[in-house]
Amino acid sequence: MKHLLSRLALAVGLAAPVLLAHAEDQVARGEYLARAADCVACHTAPGGAPYAGGLPIVSPFGTIYGTNITPSKKHGIGLYSDDEFFAALTEGKRRDGANLYPAMPYTSYHLMPRADSDAIHAYLKTFEPIERPAPVTSLSFPFNVRMGLTGWNMLYGKDLKLAPTEGKSEAFKRGQYMVDVLGHCGECHTPRGLPGAMQLDKRMTGGVLNGYLAPSLLATDLAARGWNHQDLSSFLKHGMSAQGTMFNEMFPVFHNSTQRLSDPDLAAMATFLLGDQPPAAKVVADVPFEQLGASAKRGRQDYLNVCAGCHAVEGEGKPHIAVAMRGNTTLRLEDPRNLLRVIEDGIGEQQFVGFERMQPMPGFADKLSHEQLTDLLNYLRQGWGGQSAEMAVSDVQKLRADAPSAEHKAH
Repeated sequence: MKHLLSRLALAVGLAAPVLLAHAEDQVARGEYLARAADCVACHTAPGGAPYAGGLPIVSPFGTIYGTNITPSKKHGIGLYSDDEFFAALTEGKRRDGANLYPAMPYTSYHLMPRADSDAIHAYLKTFEPIERPAPVTSLSFPFNVRMGLTGWNMLYGKDLKLAPTEGKSEAFKRGQYMVDVLGHCGECHTPRGLPGAMQLDKRMTGGVLNGYLAPSLLATDLAARGWNHQDLSSFLKHGMSAQGTMFNEMFPVFHNSTQRLSDPDLAAMATFLLGDQPPAAKVVADVPFEQLGASAKRGRQDYLNVCAGCHAVEGEGKPHIAVAMRGNTTLRLEDPRNLLRVIEDGIGEQQFVGFERMQPMPGFADKLSHEQLTDLLNYLRQGWGGQSAEMAVSDVQKLRADAPSAEHKAH
């Protein structure tokens, strides 16, 4: 008996370090996966504790608040088992059986393997419990009836399927998981229909989010905007490239997620988006002033008045101050709303990898008339964006009226 007990004690003693190492590996892996899934972005309020919830998420159906997912047993997920956490992540089911709103991207996460879910759960358990409830989501009828999501989930909850990868490279396959599942990129870059579900027949063709366009991520469209594999993977890593910088909703994605991913995974994401045999990146030549339309020619003076001080007279930009207009991917979008929104709303100061930064850009919503803004947009898009069509003042008026929160004076 003594020998048996001694052997058992020895076995337990030898197993303990192995189990501890496994747990540590699982937590480290969970941290990486949580970064790739960008969980912190929606579950952290501005200035709040990580994962304590409270971020307001504006939707067409009302404002939804990110929940507390710290280990708090009262306000967070401290009582969730691995099974219950997996159900929340992949089926949109709370521990009490209630449906989560699909602002939680379980419509993409449902393709996540159980081991990855368990690793993320293990990582979240390492945080200090935040004993504070997130604001309660209170939508108007009928969207406040969570039971109604049962039918929605039956129709759309697991609608997303991964495209076949036969004959594709291992990098392509890894990139598909990083983009389509963990990164859930399609949740923003795919248009949504009336019931709020992704229109999967138009997957990755772009979607409008809070007045800004999450542009198409189709390979042909990326190439048309000047993206090649090296620039795209570098853009995900550094948040900036010759094509511009990440801004609006993508800047937190860079800050919290993509800059922290491994180089092989970033390269895999670029491979998946552009393909194993990517199309050639389009080069757009500057258009001489005399070849511009009448509105664009007038816009040159508006550019010199309000833009050239930072972006330089010939649009070459200034390091650590403002991006170049030449080759800028936003100017090359057929839809002008992002360019218009940036000019109107401005961009806050941006810190990138290392000492890279861009100074804040002021908004000009109250400084430019409809006519001036139209002329400026035409100058930028025709001169450096490869756009031949000329926008009318009525086009700009409509886009300004569609702004989600801006109130414009009559000009």
